[in-house]
Amino acid sequence: MKKKWNIRQAIVKDSIELQKCMELAYTSYKDRMEGKRLPPMDVNYSDEIRNYPSWVAVSGNKVVGGLFMMFENEYASIANIAIHPDFQGQGLGGGLMKFAETKAKDKGYSELRLATHILLIENVSLYLHLGWTEIDRDEVRVYMKKVI
Repeated sequence: MKKKWNIRQAIVKDSIELQKCMELAYTSYKDRMEGKRLPPMDVNYSDEIRNYPSWVAVSGNKVVGGLFMMFENEYASIANIAIHPDFQGQGLGGGLMKFAETKAKDKGYSELRLATHILLIENVSLYLHLGWTEIDRDEVRVYMKKVI
């Protein structure tokens, strides 16, 4: 399958499109979440872009995915990753995950971590398929890591 997107550093001008993309990506879980909104749906993406390492996936001029990372003392973290519903199932999620691994390796990290909502079982399955391992869970989140 030919790649239909490019990944680039996010800029504040991307915040409105990124907000729409994130909203659409997480809306598919609305029924499962019993109407509760996931935290990434309500952040100020202008602030997120200013304050955290962030990238967008673009197709044409449209933002179709987003990635936010954090670089801790001992490991790097994926703080938020989401794909526009029209681009799900086409390898973009895996592409952004691989991109995050490369960024972490480039900064000298050997471990990447993330947390996802316990009800987002498709995400957990995807991460396991991509080589992640579950390290903990609570009543809300599944915590995962990958040695890179």
